[in-house]
Amino acid sequence: MQFLPRFFLSCAVATLTLGVAPAASPAWLTAHDAEVRAVVARMTLDEKVGQMTQPDLGAIKDLADITRLHLGSVLSGGSSDPAAGNTLAAWADLHVRCQALAVETRLGIPLLYGIDAVHGHNNVLGAVIFPHNIGLGATRDPALIREISEVTAAEIRATGIAWAFAPCLAVPQDIRWGRTYEGYSSDPAVVASFAAPAVRGLQGADLSGLRAVLGCAKHFVGDGGTTYGSAKNGRLDQGDTPFDEATLRAVHLAGYPDAIAAGVGSIMPSYSSWNGEKLSGSHYLLTEVLKDELGFAGFLISDYNAIDQLVDAVAIGGEAHNAAGQVHSNNYKRCIELSINAGMDMVMVTERYGEFITLLKELVHEKRVPMARIDDAVTRILRVKFAMGLTPGARVEPPSAELQAEFGSEAHRAVARRAVRQSLVLLKNEDGVLPLASADVSRLHVVGRGADDLGMQCGGWTIDWQGKRGDVTPGGTTILAALRKSLGAALPYSINGDDAAGGEADTVVVVVGEEPYAEGLGDVAIPALAADDAALVARMKAAGKRVVLVLLTGRPLILGEVADQADAIVAAWLPGTEGDGVADGLLGRSPFTGTLPYAWPRRAADLPESGDPLFPRGFRL
Repeated sequence: MQFLPRFFLSCAVATLTLGVAPAASPAWLTAHDAEVRAVVARMTLDEKVGQMTQPDLGAIKDLADITRLHLGSVLSGGSSDPAAGNTLAAWADLHVRCQALAVETRLGIPLLYGIDAVHGHNNVLGAVIFPHNIGLGATRDPALIREISEVTAAEIRATGIAWAFAPCLAVPQDIRWGRTYEGYSSDPAVVASFAAPAVRGLQGADLSGLRAVLGCAKHFVGDGGTTYGSAKNGRLDQGDTPFDEATLRAVHLAGYPDAIAAGVGSIMPSYSSWNGEKLSGSHYLLTEVLKDELGFAGFLISDYNAIDQLVDAVAIGGEAHNAAGQVHSNNYKRCIELSINAGMDMVMVTERYGEFITLLKELVHEKRVPMARIDDAVTRILRVKFAMGLTPGARVEPPSAELQAEFGSEAHRAVARRAVRQSLVLLKNEDGVLPLASADVSRLHVVGRGADDLGMQCGGWTIDWQGKRGDVTPGGTTILAALRKSLGAALPYSINGDDAAGGEADTVVVVVGEEPYAEGLGDVAIPALAADDAALVARMKAAGKRVVLVLLTGRPLILGEVADQADAIVAAWLPGTEGDGVADGLLGRSPFTGTLPYAWPRRAADLPESGDPLFPRGFRL
């Protein structure tokens, strides 16, 4: 199958060149299709619709619903932990209990348990938390991306879970977006170069390995191109991408052909719209482009309650929403019809799973959703399950002792530390203030609210959906602790810098940046360094100190006068739990090799992009 020539711009992105057919899903993904078709032929409508349904485990009031409703999948969304507690043992036990209920069904098909493991197994206490994707994009190292994905897969499997909603292949074009840090770069070529390594790292050669987890490329397509203020609910990631098709393909489709060729088994359509049409209901993009043209043989999973937005909540019988604030059932039924017919195979319905099942069966009986579409969806889901060994009657074993012993291990942390080192971008270094390798500890002071705050290092999607400040997870090392390991426990630190301003120190390391956030709540009109942080830099400079500014941030921040006041500036992004990697750069144990994955704006008026950035994309010293 060829790309349609009239939709193309000249572009040097991955396989997206005129007249070049994208590689389809590999043959191993469809190797069990004869067996799958035989199972589908035996299934009742209830069993088929159950396979297409994914509730949030936190919304299931009775786990017996897994058996009763033949559920094919569950997820733990952000902040949705086991009732027994957020421990490795509790997660593993919960997975075993869910699978035991799944195999009690007539066909005994194990379920798929999904989780947002987007920078390590970030929901689970004690897991290694890697830099968010914006930092990994600065490394320009596809081999490292694969290694990180392999470690992440091993830690996921240590809890029994076998499906990660990753990698994110967004190509963000507006740093006001609260999901900017989920994108490797604003450069589609960088994103494309990481797609296959990320998928192969998670899934292994063919999804059958004991360390393999199912990957999920997201969010298809154009999620990084939404225009500010275009969403009715105000969320930039749920807005509109108003580009022609040539631009959509050249920029935002960049990573998908390589991810598909690498065998990614699931893809998540975006909340966003393309020229006014929601992706979750676009037959053209989901079926004609993704499945038919690009040859994707896996299955599509909707984003969290995303299909609810397909029909405007118009009043029906005087009410637009039910008592729970959800879109009225009649509208919801139409949403389901549009999405399934567009090509959605599995629906993340969270708490409305019973209603979803009832309404989808009604749509089939009313012939508004063809049985052929249901069979296609279930075939795609089971094809992936069979590739994973999740076949009827299969016994799903608890996690191995070997994998559990590796969870949060020093070997895994060493990979993360190396990733942090490679992600650091040196933006400024006047008079060679860096490295600090020979610094006399009495001449050095550390200040700023980010220096001893693991939560700020990790950012959003860390234990809690939006992240939080403080000691969010055990086993990590803050930047201050890392510096003290090398320079001695006497290294002085103060959050507000009062001691440093009047003290003997001639060099001050200022660690500041953004509060943790995730999608939606992270959208901002002006992404700038906080006023208090800027004032801290100004005070240190006014006191005659040499200032080394370390930025913990999920996007470039407008610095204003700070750009001139700081003697050295290091973009550390959101490095995760291994603060030693930041110390390695500051102390000269490793060179600064990171490259800016996004342009760094000079002023707010330049957003969303400028021809005169403070630092251009690709910059490094």
